[in-house]
Amino acid sequence: MTPENIRNIGIIAHVDHGKTTLVDAIFRQAGLFRENEAVRDRVMDSNDLERERGITILSKVASCHYGDTKINIVDTPGHADFGGEVERVLSMVDGVLLVIDACEGPMPQTRFVLKKAFDNGLKVVVCINKIDREGADPIRAYDKTIDLFIDLGANEDDLFFPHLYVSGASGFARLEPNGHETDLRHLFEAIIKHIPAPQVQEDGPFQMQVNNLDYSDYLGRMFGGKVRRGKVRVGDRMTQVREDGKQISFNVTKVWNYEGLKMKEVEAGQAGEIVMLSGLDEVLISDSICDASFVEPLPRIQVEPSTLTMNFFANSSPLAGKDGGKFLTIHKIRERLEKEEKTSVSLKISRESGPETVTVAARGEMQLSVLIETMRREGYEMAIARPQVIFKESDLGKRLEPVEQLTCEFDDTAMGDVMEELSRRKAEVQQMESLGNGRSRVVSSIPTRGLIGFRSNYLTMTRGSGIMASIFEGYEAYRGEVQSRANGSLIAKDPGKLTRYAYEHIQERGQFFFPVGVDVYAGMIVGQASRDEDMVVNATIQKAATNMRSATSDSTTVLDSHKEFSLEQALAWLRDDELLEVTPKMLRFRKKILDHSERKVAERRATV
Repeated sequence: MTPENIRNIGIIAHVDHGKTTLVDAIFRQAGLFRENEAVRDRVMDSNDLERERGITILSKVASCHYGDTKINIVDTPGHADFGGEVERVLSMVDGVLLVIDACEGPMPQTRFVLKKAFDNGLKVVVCINKIDREGADPIRAYDKTIDLFIDLGANEDDLFFPHLYVSGASGFARLEPNGHETDLRHLFEAIIKHIPAPQVQEDGPFQMQVNNLDYSDYLGRMFGGKVRRGKVRVGDRMTQVREDGKQISFNVTKVWNYEGLKMKEVEAGQAGEIVMLSGLDEVLISDSICDASFVEPLPRIQVEPSTLTMNFFANSSPLAGKDGGKFLTIHKIRERLEKEEKTSVSLKISRESGPETVTVAARGEMQLSVLIETMRREGYEMAIARPQVIFKESDLGKRLEPVEQLTCEFDDTAMGDVMEELSRRKAEVQQMESLGNGRSRVVSSIPTRGLIGFRSNYLTMTRGSGIMASIFEGYEAYRGEVQSRANGSLIAKDPGKLTRYAYEHIQERGQFFFPVGVDVYAGMIVGQASRDEDMVVNATIQKAATNMRSATSDSTTVLDSHKEFSLEQALAWLRDDELLEVTPKMLRFRKKILDHSERKVAERRATV
């Protein structure tokens, strides 16, 4: 197959605008699934977390054929925390399908992914999706898309972008919103007509940039990307060029390309194809792989910097290992995080943290919480400190912090609460507009510190109907302290089980995080105090047994409900002297220093 018969496309969109569902429809029509084959929805969202959260986290490659043309499709995440995935994908495709919801129109994240596509000089085909949904307004969505192209400085040619009106769920693509087509023929034809064939050299010494990493227990490290020049065969002698310029030679042991949703082993990979290779263990995204006789490295992929760090510790609580955790040591935790670092563009492990700590730098709290959730499902136990922002210093010695542009869309009824919350988090409003239909949009510049824990508060304030997205803007002068929370902690005094008697007597001082009967230990945080100071409480006290009866002893107090936390909420709730204990079954808060008297001494020293 020649490069003219290949199309490499990325699918980009705001979260939940239907990219992955549209990919399902494309595969169905291309005949990838047998008539009687049971296919679950969103086949590209293959891991459990993606399916539960309804978001794409890892970009994946699959392919289909239309006539004589092979189309390699890369599904990308729509969430800003996984922007590193978007950046690495766009460097191996030649065009993109931009999917826009016909009800919502372009959203904040659409701007982020489209800007990346323009930065990479990619051709855009626009799909106005979900046109058969109630409340859809495809013409308005198309007009808003033109406005977005103009905003992003698109040239005149780009403004006449090819566009289709589609429904991923129903599997059709139309040239007009009121058309009658019932299949995706126009979409396939638009891809072949408007997305350019790969600009590569068929002949010459092999050259490829690593954009994709995988790992197999049988074959070890697998790595790949788009072949820029030449061919690669099993047994070829290649040279890897690393970030520091170091060169390592190796022999290719296997070559794969993509057929449908699976990788297919082949004898050779040719220019323009997206291939995977094996034969080398230490490979990172952005490394160049060249013919050993002609080494010519490619410029490295530019990724937006990490803005947060988080410290991981071994779980040292008295309940460590009681919840079915298989991997408890800091050595195992470090090993797992190093494996993650090798496959992620925007995750970095600090080599300067001590032997008892692993410090990880990442894009945002969503990226970190997905990583932690993945690890706990794999059987890891760990203790985690509150996320910290990465500060810098200016030439004049001023403290600088990362700042992001935050776009929020919500019902007008929540305006007061949202504006108050933004102000508390040191956000500066840049733009406010009414969107009609009782909704407003606010664009503000907010320190990354202020975004920690904002999402869950925001969804509560907007009753789940608020939409938000943030994009890293740069570093600015430090804006002052952001208050993390206004309540202290209820700390268990002794080990044992949380009793009903204790619950009844303590609930007026705050809110519990656990039901009666849960195991607790000294120094564990069992709830939130009603005042801004920590309280040590006797959560395991039993009712004294007597042989006297009283008239009121049998009247039972109604217990207040306890508060449950998601992982993101728990990370945001932490204070600097607290840790979150994460096990396969439980999330527990605890003080860093469990012993009460030692903790008092440490607090006194800190104030001195």
